[in-house]
Amino acid sequence: MADIRRAVFNQVLRLEPAFFEVTRTGEVISRLTTDTSLLQVVVGSTLAIAARNALLFGGGLVMLAVTSPKLALLVLLGVPFVVVPLWLIGYRVRRLSRTSQDRIADIGALVDEVLYGIRTVQAFGHEPTDRDRYADTVEAAFGAAVRRSRASALLTALVMLLTFTAICLVLWVGGHDVLAGRLTAGQLSAFVFYAVMVAASVGALSEVVGDLLRAAGAAERLLELLHTAPRIAAPATPRPLPVPARGLVEFDRVTFHYPTRPDAAALDAVSLALQPGEKVALVGPSGAGKSTVLQLLLRFYDPEAGAVRLDGVDVRSVDPAELRRRLAWVAQDPVIFGADAWENIRYGQTGASERDVRAAAEAAYATEFLDRLPRGFGTFLGERGLRLSGGQRQRIAIARAILRDPTVLLLDEATSALDAESERLVQAALEQLMRGRTTLIIAHRLATVRRVDRILVMDQGRIVASGDHESLLAERGLYARLAALQFRDT
Repeated sequence: MADIRRAVFNQVLRLEPAFFEVTRTGEVISRLTTDTSLLQVVVGSTLAIAARNALLFGGGLVMLAVTSPKLALLVLLGVPFVVVPLWLIGYRVRRLSRTSQDRIADIGALVDEVLYGIRTVQAFGHEPTDRDRYADTVEAAFGAAVRRSRASALLTALVMLLTFTAICLVLWVGGHDVLAGRLTAGQLSAFVFYAVMVAASVGALSEVVGDLLRAAGAAERLLELLHTAPRIAAPATPRPLPVPARGLVEFDRVTFHYPTRPDAAALDAVSLALQPGEKVALVGPSGAGKSTVLQLLLRFYDPEAGAVRLDGVDVRSVDPAELRRRLAWVAQDPVIFGADAWENIRYGQTGASERDVRAAAEAAYATEFLDRLPRGFGTFLGERGLRLSGGQRQRIAIARAILRDPTVLLLDEATSALDAESERLVQAALEQLMRGRTTLIIAHRLATVRRVDRILVMDQGRIVASGDHESLLAERGLYARLAALQFRDT
């Protein structure tokens, strides 16, 4: 079971983000916990009971045949009447077991969702609605479990009824043989003893078969996950990236649709090139495709047409792990893990020393609040960093990127959560970090991109303009309209 848990978790880590767009996190957690726990119970105890009774059944049949071949043949003739309903009802039990596990997974997914957004739930007074949703989900799981239990009980009752009916028939035939002198009373007694042993083992098997079928349903769910082929994987013979790294980034007529939005092109024949060490900003309205550029470069997705290249090598021909070692990403909503600051900053460079971690934190201006925590860098930051403000989480993420020392730096609204003073400090740190590195910046606040080498304006999945701040303002296009909206009150 430990091996299965490791295999399933390793498989989950291999799956691309598109998988989690259509599969709820709670569903995956349920498969890793509930389904594997059910299998553990079966492997640890139920399977042993089944094996023991199967041996008793087989041994009893042999002794029946030795004691009275005629009566043993009668018993065997009744086997199809037991096996056929066992197979028919067993299939239904297995199907209902799978449904029951799915409903239990729904409970886990709902709890995960509500607890993740507990502040929003309470802020909007959504508790009564969530209680009703939870009650409905629990009732659905209860109903599925009742249907499975009824089918399993019917299976057990029917098998035991047929088995002991067969024993009564054998007793009746055997009694007549004793009266006729064809069988001794001792032989009949021995035969009845063996028949009861066989019947008891069949009865025990019919009781545990429900658990075995439940485990089969859980195993189906686990195998379904294990057999899901990741769309983003290393090729059979990956190409190495050039050494030393240069940081040349190219998009060659790239077209891409998100799997969940196949009708709208996130990128439509986009071509761009970032020279080594160049700082380029992507600006435009929400939904223009800016974040998609970063996600394709990180190879969270593959383009449907065109190519994305790093240092002249198509990223699809490279091992994703090697590709991502040359990149550092600071997301708009940074992820802080349930650990201390040492572990969070060291996340992308696990072997870094405490001295290097502290230096990265100082460069990101994170030491001023980390040193004030009860245990400094060793303080637990809370699940998803709930003990930190938005700006503090952002500075932890920037320190993580600084420590990684990437060739290509990807900043997705990296200063959006900072107040004016923090933004000034972090912007200074980013200026140091960006020196000599290819940097791709996504920004809605145009004041943060005035000093980049080039600004690319995106709209509806296309690059509609390119230039510096002043030249784009002079064009009086989309960039000028965005700038007018942001700067009119300043």
